[in-house]
Amino acid sequence: MKYTRALAAAAALAFATAASAQVTLAGAKFDPEATVAGQKLLLNGAGIRYKAIFKVYAMALYTPKAVRSNQQVLDPKLAKRLQLVALRDVGGDEFGRLFARAIEENATRDEFAKSIGAVVRMGEIFSQQRQFTKGDVVYLDYAPGTGLSLIVKGKQQELFTHPQFSSIMYKIWFGAHPPDTALQKALLGEHNYTNQ
Repeated sequence: MKYTRALAAAAALAFATAASAQVTLAGAKFDPEATVAGQKLLLNGAGIRYKAIFKVYAMALYTPKAVRSNQQVLDPKLAKRLQLVALRDVGGDEFGRLFARAIEENATRDEFAKSIGAVVRMGEIFSQQRQFTKGDVVYLDYAPGTGLSLIVKGKQQELFTHPQFSSIMYKIWFGAHPPDTALQKALLGEHNYTNQ
């Protein structure tokens, strides 16, 4: 029992320490704190999405308490934020297609079928942006009982109220087939991120 409490205390201290300073990854800056629907969140982990040798985007996960598993992140009672910062230029259509494909790969057939309208709407939103350039920011903010806010380039685009869609969006990175397992581990705080 004492050993378990000591581990929990060490994890809490590491979480608080990691979240006490701004983190910079490939020029993308992540603040130590964020606020979603009036709730204070702390930086849980951050990392870079690589495709082959290319840096695609940097991402950070914010949560009210330290989370270390996919199941904890996907808890519908947990407020959370994913902040994505583009590290290269990409067309809005391509961005939307990548998101839709990743959702389909991680959602069950039933989950995807029930959320198809929201998936199509998300694709439309990204297409309307035409182009994402290096430094552009996307926020996926989830507030329990409210839904998922999609904020692109500083402007709220949509509030998706269907709880199923909120879950499958986060499954892109915390489902069975994430696009980058090293990024998933970094977001979960399994290894230390370093300013670079």
